[in-house]
Amino acid sequence: MTALATPAATMSNPLAGDPLLRVDGLHLSFGGIQALGGVTLQAKARDITAIIGPNGAGKTSLFNAISGFYRPQQGRIRFAGEDISRTPTARRAAKGMARTFQNVALFRGLSVLDNVKLGGHTRLQANPLTAMWYFGRAQREETRLRAEIERDVIDFLEIDHIRHQPVAALSYGLQKRVELARALAMQPKLLMLDEPVAGMNREETEDMARFILDIQEERGIAVLLIEHDMGLVMDIANHVVVLNFGHVIGVGTPSEVRTNPEVVRAYLGGDFVKPIVPDAAAQAQGIAL
Repeated sequence: MTALATPAATMSNPLAGDPLLRVDGLHLSFGGIQALGGVTLQAKARDITAIIGPNGAGKTSLFNAISGFYRPQQGRIRFAGEDISRTPTARRAAKGMARTFQNVALFRGLSVLDNVKLGGHTRLQANPLTAMWYFGRAQREETRLRAEIERDVIDFLEIDHIRHQPVAALSYGLQKRVELARALAMQPKLLMLDEPVAGMNREETEDMARFILDIQEERGIAVLLIEHDMGLVMDIANHVVVLNFGHVIGVGTPSEVRTNPEVVRAYLGGDFVKPIVPDAAAQAQGIAL
């Protein structure tokens, strides 16, 4: 079966069931530069959907539009059946969207535990007035949140041994795991990961892949993933969407996408359309999609 290669084809092959996230015809421009040109995609609940493409393809711009950092000029974004196209970023987070960033975005002077606790702010009910008297509702909420995070996030991601260390003292791989922990502390329905294994060594990459799979399989959280490591994408993704110059050029299962001539052309250039079949061969030639 060959991979689908156009945005129109994407619509003819919707993911089974009602998608958790539906993006329809998203257009985003900065002056005369078009970042997204009518992007359409779907992400199903409990699936890992990977977004891949060459540098500058529009992947992070798409993430920023979905999470509310950018306001597209055209198109619609629906999440859990609700149109959130004009919903502020904070409210999208409260509805169940969480994300990590391409560059680590942590408070380096705070401890691991304090950074992770910040992810639970959307679930706190105390307001600035009630928080002025800490020994009351605010204290009870903070105690409950800390216990939940220690049990459900820190132990789950195996960072209990560093929870009191300042983030600045950690290795890059551990900092990326702390950022994942902070996003997970939001108890999201959709977890958006922007290059979660970029800059990691093999062991760190394998650990992160294991955690992502556990998040999907054990917690039923949908994962939307941007990644250049094609070995990781092929191993863990259920569906792959390929962007190039702000347009969808392929969508399907990993095996379908990797043999799509349009996708191969986007990565290798020219008229080269020979399918990339064995992962090991591609890796041996230094080809990372």
